[in-house]
Amino acid sequence: MGKRSGSRIILTGFSASGKSETGAILAGWLGWKWLDIDEEIVRQTGKSIDHIFAQDGEGYFRQIERQTLLAACEQQQVVISAGGGAVVDPANRESMRGSGFVVCLEAAPETIYNRLLAQDSGPVRPLLSDPDPLRRIRQLKEGRQSYYADADWTVHTDNLSLEEVCREVLRGWYYWRRTQDWDGCAERTGDVACQVVTATEQYPVLVGWGLVGSLGERIKQAGLEGTAHVLSDETVFSLYGERVIASLEGAGLRVDRCVVPPGEGTKTLDTAASLYDWLVERRAERSDCVVALGGGMIGDLAGFVAATFLRGLNLVQVPTSLVGMVDASIGGKTAVDHPRAKNLIGAFYQPRLVVADVEMLTTLPQRELVSGWAEVVKHGLILDAEFFGFLEEHVDRLLKLEAEATTQAVRWSAVIKARIVSEDEKEKGRRTLLNYGHTIAHGLEAATGYRRFLHGEAVAIGMMGAAMISHDLGLLPLEAVERQRALLERFGLPTWRFGVGIAPVVQAMELDKKIREKAIRWVLLESIGKAVIRDDVSPEHVMAVLGRLV
Repeated sequence: MGKRSGSRIILTGFSASGKSETGAILAGWLGWKWLDIDEEIVRQTGKSIDHIFAQDGEGYFRQIERQTLLAACEQQQVVISAGGGAVVDPANRESMRGSGFVVCLEAAPETIYNRLLAQDSGPVRPLLSDPDPLRRIRQLKEGRQSYYADADWTVHTDNLSLEEVCREVLRGWYYWRRTQDWDGCAERTGDVACQVVTATEQYPVLVGWGLVGSLGERIKQAGLEGTAHVLSDETVFSLYGERVIASLEGAGLRVDRCVVPPGEGTKTLDTAASLYDWLVERRAERSDCVVALGGGMIGDLAGFVAATFLRGLNLVQVPTSLVGMVDASIGGKTAVDHPRAKNLIGAFYQPRLVVADVEMLTTLPQRELVSGWAEVVKHGLILDAEFFGFLEEHVDRLLKLEAEATTQAVRWSAVIKARIVSEDEKEKGRRTLLNYGHTIAHGLEAATGYRRFLHGEAVAIGMMGAAMISHDLGLLPLEAVERQRALLERFGLPTWRFGVGIAPVVQAMELDKKIREKAIRWVLLESIGKAVIRDDVSPEHVMAVLGRLV
């Protein structure tokens, strides 16, 4: 039997607890295989469960069930719906507990009885033939309850819809995976890099090489239908628009498209208003989805429009830039710019699906690609020293965009971002760590009218400033500061001499969103892989560091 894996979700529970229905929906959401053990037994034997019991006896059925469940628990990226009585067999309990995340779908006897009455047929029907079926359900359930209670997570389904049950399963799965050690390199079967689970939404993040051709299929698997309203910019659409539309139409989706000029200057309220007009003309409905095809600007703009039109349209992020794949598309931050600062007008609005085709990076302009590596390096610096070491070891392969190394780096970085977002959706605590380097970066961008620096270039300089402040405060060894500098420079990112006056940078920093009670909240480093938040950095420290960066 394989090791215990986060790529196996096993559903247990009494008859009519919803294991089959929940399993099918979960598998669709995750893009995994779904195996119903009872259905597998029927397929293998050519007999119904009733006939196996009647002709061959329960002992034979339990033997087949044991073999079928064991084989299912060897598979990867699978949702398994176990039979109601499977937990009674010690071998089955060992197979399930030893291979994956086990969830018990619980329901009161009265709920189960009413659900059975509502079913027209099926292997559970004999329960109703008892003279007192409710008493029989109580007896059987009581005898199995200690086994059901051995699950990793229990969902009480009585008053929940199927979708709500699925959300609860995924919430538990996320918490369980966190305790099992989130490893960016682990479980790299299939294209689902990770699952974001927040209080408002859950969605898979798919990362792979050449995924754009299956985009339509992935959207349908996520349960989205209706019209796909594709929003893109002129540059990206000229490269990928036809392929995306062909994939969407091939999956049976109706498709509209709207193309806007590239560049941060497009990300305004005026553009959003024109997109509202377009959606009105197209008679967009709440069941439709907006497909954001592009880099961070398109992701922000399309996400903001999706969040605010009809009080919320389904959103699918298809990032085409590196910063989009590892950062902007994950976490639900959407916004347009204000003349005084970036992203001042926006909302937290989670997508239903993120599909990152790493092969798209091969058409990205070199400067934009280099800029994106700053966010990747940032993730290692603030949360994962092992990942930082991976980047140091493989930087040459990554600069050449070798498929295996690049896909691994993007996946690993996406997992780190997803983990933080799942813990802190609205940036009230731990998510603030993702702002490492961004205080100085946003000051630089605003002071230069968002025209001189790409975002990642400004972040690289900002991270060096934050590292220097960390060292000056006695938090970070000089060796770590130099390791950060060396890796950024190996990726071709700037680390100093930005040639901008200090005064306008400081003025812009004071307008930054990371201010609380007039004090800038600085994200600093204690070591590579460990960040902290401080609001006691003196203006003198900041001015001294900015002076050294000029």
